Amino acid sequence: MEQCELCPRRCHVDRVKHLGFCKAGENLRVGLVSLHEWEEPCLVGEHGAGTIFFSHCNLRCVYCQNFSISHENFGAEISVERLAEIFIEQQKRGAANIELVTPTHYTDKICAAIDIAKTRGLNLPIVWNSNAYENISTLELLRGRVDIFLPDLKYFDDEPAKNFSNAPNYFAVASAAVKKMFELVGAAQIVNGKMIRGIIVRHLILPNFRRDAIKIVDWLYETFGDKIFISLMNQYTPIFRAAEFKKINRPLTTFEYDSVVEHAINIGVKNCFIQVGKTADKNFIPNFNLDGVKKISGST
Repeated sequence: MEQCELCPRRCHVDRVKHLGFCKAGENLRVGLVSLHEWEEPCLVGEHGAGTIFFSHCNLRCVYCQNFSISHENFGAEISVERLAEIFIEQQKRGAANIELVTPTHYTDKICAAIDIAKTRGLNLPIVWNSNAYENISTLELLRGRVDIFLPDLKYFDDEPAKNFSNAPNYFAVASAAVKKMFELVGAAQIVNGKMIRGIIVRHLILPNFRRDAIKIVDWLYETFGDKIFISLMNQYTPIFRAAEFKKINRPLTTFEYDSVVEHAINIGVKNCFIQVGKTADKNFIPNFNLDGVKKISGST
């Protein structure tokens, strides 16, 4: 925390005293603990993925659906010990896994919590759900701790990365990170319909950027073939600051989404999740209300 370089920003700030780009301080901060039923089918199981939504983020996506926790500081501070307890509580609730959402800027403390929880009987797969804007050295800390990587590979071209997420050289950084993730966990393993190890690379298709999406699909398939899963999402909703950017101030069209899906089929992609129906709806955005974050008084 004293010379933070957990993410590619490498702010080198002392997070005990100051805030860097992500605005996260020294302590863990969490906005919601839940059983999430709307993830990819192989991550959900019978009761849902055991999601833990961390506050703050090392990107500045102007269309972020989770902006209240990523940009606006909503959440409650917890200790490493409490996070380890949450892992065990999620397991007792029947979660299919422990899914850590936007965790990068707390990597060191999360690793400590995982180690504690495993000594107490945690045996669920650990899912690292990030924006793929990761340092190789930080990812190396996850070796033997994380079983499934769920990166959202956002952009191929640099222009939208800079304009919409303040992340120049995004693809160069993120593509190297995804390769490292594959090195750490290898090819996807599905047992009885549940993923126990591997990578699912998400891509949220933006309006007016279907060609960028196609470039991402091409790179993923050329690089990994069917050893990973791709998840193509059509749920883009123009919220937060999207109205300030004409190109993305509308929902995705059916043509835009279908053209990317058809391209994936045409080049031979087999391991791919697609979304059907009306998913671009604010009702699908989690209700960040601190559920499950604080320990209930008197509970054991």
